[in-house]
Amino acid sequence: MNRKDHPADNEDLRPEYDFSQGIRGKHYKAYRAGTNVVFLEPDVAKVFTDSASVNQVLRLLLQLAKDSIPSESRPNQALQPTSRRRRKGQKRVSAKTTRG
Repeated sequence: MNRKDHPADNEDLRPEYDFSQGIRGKHYKAYRAGTNVVFLEPDVAKVFTDSASVNQVLRLLLQLAKDSIPSESRPNQALQPTSRRRRKGQKRVSAKTTRG
C-alpha cells in the first residue's frame, strides 16, 4: 500500500509545535506497564501533593480496615466443599425428626 502525502495531513500540525528534540518511545515501557490515573478534588490535592503520600495513606487505611474486622468473622481457611457422606457408626437422622 502506497502512502501518499495529502495537503490536509500537514495542516493538522501547527507551526509552533517542534518535535525535533523528541525521543521516540520515551514512555513506551511505562505505558505498557499500565497506568492508573486518579483525579483528586482540589481540597484533597492541597493535602496530598505527590503520589507517595497518597499511597502511604491508602496503605494505612487498608491496614486499619483489615484490623477492624473481628477475627471470628474471618475464615481461617479457604472454604472447602462439605461431604454429605455419613461417618462410620453414625445413625441416619431424618428431616422429620430434626424439625421437632
